[in-house]
Amino acid sequence: MRFNSTVRIIRTTVLIVLGAFWLLPVYLLLVNAAKAPETFTSKESWRPKDFSLFANMAEALRLSGLGESAASTLLYSVTAPAIAVIVGAAAGFAIVALRLRHGFAWFVVIFGGTVFPLQMILLPLFDAYSRTGLFDTRLGMVVVYTAISIPFSAFVMRNFFTGIAHSVFEAAVLDGATTWRIFARVYLPMASSALVAVFILQATFIWNDFLLGLVLSQSDAVRPIVTSLAGMQSTYGGAQMSTVLAGGLLVSLPTVVLFLFTQKFFARGLALGQY
Repeated sequence: MRFNSTVRIIRTTVLIVLGAFWLLPVYLLLVNAAKAPETFTSKESWRPKDFSLFANMAEALRLSGLGESAASTLLYSVTAPAIAVIVGAAAGFAIVALRLRHGFAWFVVIFGGTVFPLQMILLPLFDAYSRTGLFDTRLGMVVVYTAISIPFSAFVMRNFFTGIAHSVFEAAVLDGATTWRIFARVYLPMASSALVAVFILQATFIWNDFLLGLVLSQSDAVRPIVTSLAGMQSTYGGAQMSTVLAGGLLVSLPTVVLFLFTQKFFARGLALGQY
């Protein structure tokens, strides 16, 4: 009994220490983002001084054009993952439920798109976008974000559908349901938690993307919000560090809110193969 109590105390202590280390950068971000630009100094980054957080956020919005970038990034973060999870679910359904011929080979081809580093395809991607008129367009950004989100979506949904007994599909066929009806009315509702989990992960990745936005866009109306934030110091003549940090905090809030409101669906979606 005493041994179990000691183990519990040690485990709790370790978790508290690890949690403190994890929250330390968050503390530094909040403290320094709230400082007025004239009082900010790196030598006293640990000490809170004043509270100018909202003024710094407003200044970040004014300097960087985050308002236009936020609208575009919201479009990318909703549209691209939504398309990707449906396409990925359709691919997983075809491979598992329809028992597509050479299904595993098709799965390897789809998921093989994630094998190569993103940096390898940036140059040909930039060249193709320049030639086709997709460079610096919202359509072009939606297309590329959808394309890079599909392999992971197909991977997760294929694994999820593997946990569903094939007799479910056979019973629906015997009832006279078409393939599309089975997919839309049977498999998708059963996979709702997995779909939400994949959507959240992909939406977070797109919202925080920097590299693709830097290479494939240049105007504030099209450029993703993280790329616009990173350009504050170089493009706009040197924004103060506290203003940049306040902008970073402002940019990170939507993903935090997303996880807070969808954590139940996300946790449920992690238990893949529960059916």
